[in-house]
Amino acid sequence: MHISNFPVRRITERERNPASRNEWPNTLPPVRQLLEHGLELGSATVLVGENGSGKSTLVEAIAVSYGLSPEGGSTGAQHSTRVTESGLDEHLQVIRNPGASRRGYFLRAETMHGFYTYLENNPGMRPEPRFHDMSHGESFLELIIDRFREGGLWVLDEPESALSFSGCLALVGILKDLMATGDSQVIMSTHSPLLAALPGADIYEVGPWGLRHSEWDDLDLVTNWRSFMNMPGRYLRHL
Repeated sequence: MHISNFPVRRITERERNPASRNEWPNTLPPVRQLLEHGLELGSATVLVGENGSGKSTLVEAIAVSYGLSPEGGSTGAQHSTRVTESGLDEHLQVIRNPGASRRGYFLRAETMHGFYTYLENNPGMRPEPRFHDMSHGESFLELIIDRFREGGLWVLDEPESALSFSGCLALVGILKDLMATGDSQVIMSTHSPLLAALPGADIYEVGPWGLRHSEWDDLDLVTNWRSFMNMPGRYLRHL
């Protein structure tokens, strides 16, 4: 049995660089809650919520404050096309577990095409998979298999946009196996009830209330999808 030694124990506001509460994105309730109360992280943390709720802003800021590239990649990636980061990372303090891995990777579906080009133009010591020759979902999973190895912090922003149902199941299997080693940690934002069901994950529902720790069965995301699947006509006739 492995002893948990994942990279990050807690995220707090940086004491020497506090964030103004009157500026975006600090006006968002979940961001304000993180700044004022911090966030404890376990082996996996999943954020769910509506578009614009702030979940991707939080995931991006945590990834960048850890040292990962905001447009995807590892701590060594220098890929940048257009700076759109919120700047929240400058106000966050990552409290690491002593002796844990400092490796990590950030994947966000919206920047993958440019990131694949960056990898092609900056090959490593071993041959790179030809990601542009694959489908969106195939390349996404291939990159995860190729890069998510050993211990580290694995951050994913809405990966379901690249994946089919079976692809989402495959991703859950990969992440579950990584977590089982005790030295890997997952942070993920998603609209997918399947990905939100990642075994062992702490789920936070993000919204006007801030960050609300929830059970999978109690998520609005799950309730809404169940209701739609049981009776789609009830929703579609109002469009």
